[in-house]
Amino acid sequence: MPTTVALVEDNAGICEELEQIIAEQEPAITCVGVCRNVRTALQKIPQLAPDVIIMDIQLPDGNGIETTTKLKRMLPDTQIIMFTVHEDTEQIYKALEAGASGYLLKRTAAQNLVKAIQEVKEGGVPMTGEVARKVISSFRRPTALASEKLTRREEEIMQLLIVGCLSKEIADKLSIGLETVNSHLKHIYEKLHVRSRTEAVVKYLK
Repeated sequence: MPTTVALVEDNAGICEELEQIIAEQEPAITCVGVCRNVRTALQKIPQLAPDVIIMDIQLPDGNGIETTTKLKRMLPDTQIIMFTVHEDTEQIYKALEAGASGYLLKRTAAQNLVKAIQEVKEGGVPMTGEVARKVISSFRRPTALASEKLTRREEEIMQLLIVGCLSKEIADKLSIGLETVNSHLKHIYEKLHVRSRTEAVVKYLK
């Protein structure tokens, strides 16, 4: 069954380019809708219920981050990737807090966009390299509460979650089994009182 994607982007040229990239790069991904503004997105996307939404931040009638918050309430299982020119730390953090599961800059290479869609569907948190570095450098130290709760191994896993690593990648980097990673993730979620990787990252860095 193909992964369904909806685009929220006001630039017609970018929309056409994204649709073409998705169609040519990966047959297992299908674009089911394109919205050029917030109003259309809020009307159309809940009916489409796509697996993934590619969301711009600056839209003609509103803000993509606020739209992300509203769509996540209606479609909690849909993953949203911000796709924008904005790379300041405040916007990145607000987007993650709103429920975004990834943050890509518009200069991202075509193959990386397709990879990000696949990653976010599998539970990853894809970010452009510069964005990941900003997140790490700006929030180098977690809150005292989060730090006290997590074990050393859980701290290591959180650092890898922050840069978007999938469970298998975490297992490979730490030389532990996939089941062990999933067990640690379960404990992390319980300790931070969250239900997803993105929520864990936001809570850990807040």
